[in-house]
Amino acid sequence: MDHGVKVASVLAYSFSRRCSYIAESDSAVKEKAIQIGFVLGGFLSDAGWYSDAEKVFLSCLQLCTLHDEILHWFRAVECCVRLLHVRNGNCKYHLGEETFKLAQSYMDKLAKHGQQANKAALYGELCALLFAKSHYDEAYKWCIEAMKEITVGLPVKVVVDVLRQASKACVVKREFKKAEQLIKHAVYLAREHFGAKHPKYSDTLLDYGFYLLNVDNICQSVAIYQTALDIRQSVFGGKNIHVATAHEDLAYSSYVHQYSSGKFDNALFHAERAIGIITHILPEDHLLLASSKRVKALILEEIAIDCHNKETEQRLLQEAHDLHLSSLQLAKKAFGEFNVQTAKHYGNLGRLYQSMRKFKEAEEMHIKAIQIKEQLLGQEDYEVALSVGHLASLYNYDMNQYENAEKLYLRSIAIGKKLFGEGYSGLEYDYRGLIKLYNSIGNYEKVFEYHNILANWNRLRDRQFSVTDALEFALKHWSSLLKSAHTDECVLNSYQHVYGMFSSAHIFNWVFQKTPTFSLLSKEPTLQKVCKRTLNKTV
Repeated sequence: MDHGVKVASVLAYSFSRRCSYIAESDSAVKEKAIQIGFVLGGFLSDAGWYSDAEKVFLSCLQLCTLHDEILHWFRAVECCVRLLHVRNGNCKYHLGEETFKLAQSYMDKLAKHGQQANKAALYGELCALLFAKSHYDEAYKWCIEAMKEITVGLPVKVVVDVLRQASKACVVKREFKKAEQLIKHAVYLAREHFGAKHPKYSDTLLDYGFYLLNVDNICQSVAIYQTALDIRQSVFGGKNIHVATAHEDLAYSSYVHQYSSGKFDNALFHAERAIGIITHILPEDHLLLASSKRVKALILEEIAIDCHNKETEQRLLQEAHDLHLSSLQLAKKAFGEFNVQTAKHYGNLGRLYQSMRKFKEAEEMHIKAIQIKEQLLGQEDYEVALSVGHLASLYNYDMNQYENAEKLYLRSIAIGKKLFGEGYSGLEYDYRGLIKLYNSIGNYEKVFEYHNILANWNRLRDRQFSVTDALEFALKHWSSLLKSAHTDECVLNSYQHVYGMFSSAHIFNWVFQKTPTFSLLSKEPTLQKVCKRTLNKTV
């Protein structure tokens, strides 16, 4: 594929033609073709060749509709789940909504005939769709429904994917303890069942990196993203959409990590690699380019700010401007004006206009971003705090509106401390902003106060745990508990804490039957006590 051979397209086209030839054949022939299509489409989907996988699954779905009977209704539901997955991956969200409705219609048919299909995978894919569209409340609701559907007979892959989506939904709802338990268990399951070099394991690592980035463990997130990228490159080669996604995630986390140092070479490399891969294999107006271009624009802006050559600075800022505008247009086309993703792009343009010394335009963009985020996410969300802090910086450094800037800084600080605690990395910029502000207005008592606060903050940051501990801790978090079944009350409480994340006895039972280590330990008397206690709580 890296050499331009369109193997995936040839396979998908051949299968679709074959399906058209057997439309008049008997049910057994069509059933065999559907099963082959699921294998072929699954392979293409796992490889990131979503358009070709979509063609295969549409052909399977067409075969399913030729027989109005229970077996083919089950097949149609499974086909819709797979189709929804590839449409989510290819950012075809409007078609994804239609696919979910079609799956529901087949579910209703089955229910009328006393049949039930498991809904975990379908609800998990719906959660992914809603998450991508920034409908976070709905995504959270459906991830709970997906968790309820986890039963003993489900494939490990489905359970891992549900846990991943549930974790991401919890992250954006700022329920970090739940998110941590869910993603750490997904990482553990993926590694134990698929191995440390499998793409499914890399999927869980990317979502673990997302969690770490959002709880301000930035160094750790960079290490995790690098591991995920290494796995994907070894499996998929260079010009692959999964590799591009990993490059982009690593680019952004590296940008955040190196923000204070100004060393953005590594971040820029990965951002450009992501854009290069996506433009090589997808159309120039594909939505996946919006976030990659946004990341590169953020990096270019910071490089321009530190540049001592005026001509180079202007060129970099203009390139960043073009990238931000392109990203904004792609987001508005996909999501509309009133969306968190669109608001992020407005906020990014606001920062850029400040760097370009277009202060009125910057103010307008920041206010737009704040208004949209507040209405969608509430007054005290992390995203709101970011935009509030950026507007405060504009007022403080460039517009001399010190009273407004002070109020905004204090609001941003309050949100950051409430969500992430006293050691939150973003507090540094607000503290430094207030020191500059109080210096400007001659309030030296406050200057001294915030110098002390900043010094205390630095001491807190120095105590952050080592980057090398992140992945090891995630895996050992489970295995250490699983391998030490002692009878003391402390260990019993630890087990109950781990299993307290599960919302039903079905999930608890699934873990014990599907995970070898759990199955072995479930025979221990101590663990049997835990089972009884936990099941009594969850039933």
